Amino acid sequence: MALPQLKIDATEARIAALELPQGGWADAARRDALERVRAMGLPGTRDEYWKYTDPRSLVQADAPTASLFDGGEGPIFGAIDALKIVFTDGVFDAAESDDLSGENLTIERLAESTADLHWARDLYGVLENNGQTPVQRPLAALNTAFANDGVLIHVTGKVEKPIYLIYHHRSENSDAMLHHLVKVEQGASVTLLESGPAAARFNTCMEVDVADGAEFHHVRAQGRDHERRAATHVFGRLGTESVFKSFTLTVNGVLTRNEVVLELTGDDATAHVAGACVGDGEFHHDDTVFITHDAVNCESRQVFKKVLRNGATGVFQGKILVKPDAQKTDGYQISQSLLLDGDSQFLAKPELEIYADDVACSHGSTSGAIDEEALFYLRSRGVPADIATNLLTLAFLAEAVDEIDDEALGEAIVNRIEGWLDRRIG
Repeated sequence: MALPQLKIDATEARIAALELPQGGWADAARRDALERVRAMGLPGTRDEYWKYTDPRSLVQADAPTASLFDGGEGPIFGAIDALKIVFTDGVFDAAESDDLSGENLTIERLAESTADLHWARDLYGVLENNGQTPVQRPLAALNTAFANDGVLIHVTGKVEKPIYLIYHHRSENSDAMLHHLVKVEQGASVTLLESGPAAARFNTCMEVDVADGAEFHHVRAQGRDHERRAATHVFGRLGTESVFKSFTLTVNGVLTRNEVVLELTGDDATAHVAGACVGDGEFHHDDTVFITHDAVNCESRQVFKKVLRNGATGVFQGKILVKPDAQKTDGYQISQSLLLDGDSQFLAKPELEIYADDVACSHGSTSGAIDEEALFYLRSRGVPADIATNLLTLAFLAEAVDEIDDEALGEAIVNRIEGWLDRRIG
């Protein structure tokens, strides 16, 4: 079916504002992605998976302005001993970054990787392209075509120290694209951390290939810039007895769309995806998740909690697809929102599509206010109303935060949530 002229014009205007990187092993993948962008067209509100989220500020030719924000906070994982890699408005900051080396891994910049036989050649754009079916994700394809930097992480054994990607926002008009590749070899393991607002508008794509018996752990914190806009994409492929776990905390921002697309291709694989967001006022947060079970005896969990107030909006679109041969699948999905006033809203679209008969899959979605009985209980014991509300909010978010395996990382997330809540007392 031919695209509407309006969508063609909008897509071409965005493409014209960008420059396609040239040279190196990624050229063919970039050209293919550009063709796919033109064939799909950039998203509009009439697209099925964008009907709850207006993508116009993410696709317009010029990036919207975002005022710089200084919350007086250091990096959320600043106390964690990690290998730090810093990008400022999408540009690698060598002075702030650590040496890109470590035991059992190699790290390179996408912008500096030119060897024709590079391992990344067989991964760049591949998982993103696989993730375009059955749902089109044109912003991810746009990223594959035009992102001119990112990190290529090759993990060959157990990596003790986390890799920490820190994103700084220093320009009100910055428009950044980064594309990361992570290849975790058989039996290897790594933890990847991300934090920071990154740019006025940020489009990032991460492709993660987790081999048999390997583990990938991902913990991310977005915010707290009030005016930032971001579209993020994580594509993962899981081998036999592999583990993929990802958690994201989002605090404030005008618009955030986080997409996670996972393929469980090896038997006995485990995939957990979780998120917590706390939003106030002009805040729109969208989690869109698609997990495909294509192997036997695999487990997946989706746990998403959103706390909204003063007219904030939360969106959850989550799907579990179980293919015919994926017997003994265990799929769990829950999305819940806590509305702290009558002006906020939560829009949810949970889905199950099952073609196997020996499975245990469930999903649920709820939205509501603070538990008045629990609030009364705390108030009756002398706890002030605002503090009691904060305690109940933290308890509400706990199921999502508990998906983080590392205790120190979980504590850092809880501390940041507590800070957001404390700033709103009074």
